[in-house]
Amino acid sequence: MSKTIKKIGVLTSGGDSPGMNAAIRSVVRTCAYHNIECVGIYRGYQGMIEGDFKEMGPRSVNNIINKGGTILKSARSKEFMTEEGRKKAHGNLVDAGVEALVVIGGDGSFTGGLVFNKEYGFPVMGIPGTIDNDIFGTTHTLGYDTALNTVVEVIDKIRDTASSHNRLFFVEVMGRDAGHIALNAGIGAGAEEILIPEEDLGLERLLESLRKSKLSGKSSSIVVIAEGDKIGKNVFELKDYVEENMPEYDVRVSVLGHMQRGGAPSCFDRVLASRLGVKAVESILDGKSNYMVGLLNDKIELTPLEQAIKGHSQIDRELLRVSDIMTT
Repeated sequence: MSKTIKKIGVLTSGGDSPGMNAAIRSVVRTCAYHNIECVGIYRGYQGMIEGDFKEMGPRSVNNIINKGGTILKSARSKEFMTEEGRKKAHGNLVDAGVEALVVIGGDGSFTGGLVFNKEYGFPVMGIPGTIDNDIFGTTHTLGYDTALNTVVEVIDKIRDTASSHNRLFFVEVMGRDAGHIALNAGIGAGAEEILIPEEDLGLERLLESLRKSKLSGKSSSIVVIAEGDKIGKNVFELKDYVEENMPEYDVRVSVLGHMQRGGAPSCFDRVLASRLGVKAVESILDGKSNYMVGLLNDKIELTPLEQAIKGHSQIDRELLRVSDIMTT
C-alpha cells in the first residue's frame, strides 16, 4: 500500500440516511487499522469551508453503529458551489494536513467532490448514502434497506385499520425520481397497486384496477405511491379524483415523509456500511481517486464518480412483472 497518505477527512452531505454513522465508524477504524489519522468534517462542505474539523480515533465512534442520522451532521452549501468557497475549503484542508476525502452522500455530494478534485487534484472517494437507492454503480445505497423495512412495517399497520373500516388508503413514500422504495415496499406489503415515476399508469388504469379489486371481493385496498409518480396529480388530488369516480370508496391518505429516513439502521445496512468504509479507505491508500464504492453482485466494487453521477439506476423490470401478477 502507498505510504503517501497520512490523514483522511470524512464528511456526510445531502440528505441523511440510516447507515451513515456505521460508515463513518468504518472509515475511522480502517484509518486506525492502517496507522493513519482521520478527521471528521462537520456539516459537509459548509464545515469544510469553515474549518469545522475534529480529529477522530477508534474510541470516538463507539456506540454509533446502531444510530440513525449522522453524528457529523449534514448541510447543503451554496458557498461550496463558488470557486471562492472551494478555495477556502482547500486552504483549510491543507492547514489541517488532510490529504484525501471520503464523501458519504448522493449524486449532489459526489458532484461537489468531483469538481473539487478537478480544481485541486485532491483524492476523493464516494460512499453512496441515500434512501432512494437512485445512484448508478450499486444495487443498494446506505439507508435503502432500512427505509424499506420502515415502510413495510407502517403499511402493515395501515392495512389493519383499512381492513377494519373497508377503506382505500393511498400511502405516499419517498422517491422523487426513482420508484425503488414504492415498488419493493409495495410488493413486500401486498399493495393492490403501485405508482412509480418510471411507469405512467394513468388515471383510467388506476380506476380500472380498483374496480377489479372491488369486484373480486376486496373490501379494502392499499395503493403505494412514490412522491415523484407521473400520473399528473398529487396524492390529495388523486384521492379527490377517485372519490368522485368511485364514491363507494372511503379514501384516506397517509404521507410517510421523513420517518422513512430515521431509525436504527438494519443489519444489512450496518454490514454494507462497514464494507464500503473499509473499501473506500483502502482504495485511497492504493492511490485511487474519483471513484464510488458500491455493492454489485454481492461484491464491493469501484465505479468512476462521473459514471455514478451521470448513470441512471434502473428499475427492476422483473419486479414490475411480479407486482402485476401479485395484484391480480
